[in-house]
Amino acid sequence: MNEKGTVAIVINTSWNVYNFRLNLLQAIQSQGYKIVIIAPKDEYSNRLIAHGFLFEDLKLNNDSTNTIRELVLLTDLFRIFRKVKPDIILQYTIKPNIYGTLAARFLRIPVVNNISGLGTVFLSNSLSSLIARSLLWLTQRYAKQVFFQNQDDMNVFLRYYFVPQKKARLLPGSGIDVEYFKPVDFKPKYTTFLFIGRLIKDKGIGEYISAVRLVKARFPQVRFQVVGSLYRRNPTATTHKELSSWIKDGLIEYLGHSDDIREVIGKVSCIVLPSYREGLSRALLEAASMSKPIITTDVPGCRDVVDDGENGFLCKVQNPEDLADKMIQMIQLSDNMRQMMGENGRSKVIKQFSEKIVIEKYLNIVKNN
Repeated sequence: MNEKGTVAIVINTSWNVYNFRLNLLQAIQSQGYKIVIIAPKDEYSNRLIAHGFLFEDLKLNNDSTNTIRELVLLTDLFRIFRKVKPDIILQYTIKPNIYGTLAARFLRIPVVNNISGLGTVFLSNSLSSLIARSLLWLTQRYAKQVFFQNQDDMNVFLRYYFVPQKKARLLPGSGIDVEYFKPVDFKPKYTTFLFIGRLIKDKGIGEYISAVRLVKARFPQVRFQVVGSLYRRNPTATTHKELSSWIKDGLIEYLGHSDDIREVIGKVSCIVLPSYREGLSRALLEAASMSKPIITTDVPGCRDVVDDGENGFLCKVQNPEDLADKMIQMIQLSDNMRQMMGENGRSKVIKQFSEKIVIEKYLNIVKNN
């Protein structure tokens, strides 16, 4: 097959590409395009190369706000783009969206950015967050198109003129492979709740633990699990001492990091994510695709996945009492009602968040470049 052109992907980890965007890249590749992945090298980089993609190592520090390092990143992107000569660049996560857009503008290469969530950049008023917002305002107007994962985030960018309306489009996250994330026939002996997410403040881990204390006082047999990494580089991260105390007190079972989250999701009754804000929570989508009912906060990126009372419950943000109340409501539901909620959730994912929708939108923009 003759190559139609080169598509570059810029992102902050190879792990992210391999776990969330592999099918998309294979679909683009199958249409005759050469794929070049530009990301920091990690243990997943060689797996991507084995799929026939080219790879360029990018010196990107996700947590650095050092001006010199940021200029080095911009220079590095400029050098790689000039070497690779892509026909179009697809970018994900904040630093590629900012610095990749600047480098591509210098070289007159079209870029398509994906705003996967506003997160700390818009939740905080720290100096680094203010600078990041200013850089987003400066750069996003130069993109060919900017994809958003929920309407609230898109509205913020439009309201403050970060991006022209004609360039803003909604996209259902990175898309879910509904055949990979499918229901399994397993019912835990006791009602079991599972928190999935990095153990940082913004994910609501503190509210989850507080709610667990309240629920356990009434239902001591109910089990509570946590899957996620300690993210020590974040100033609001859970400490090892805190985690150890929760385990010692019998509040939670800590399962660490899982390479196959399907196995974990399949063995619980309900998924809980009391996040303060998401782009579009992949954990919730994966759980819904596996027909698990959900309890999550009524905030952007979470409420998009849950129709309150239909496939789960919405609770108030930063409110452990309301979260505990929703957990108790879930405990008191019959098995048939929980099963119906799960089935409703899977139907919603298939109709609104299937990976096929995402692939089709990206293929259209690549073909029409």
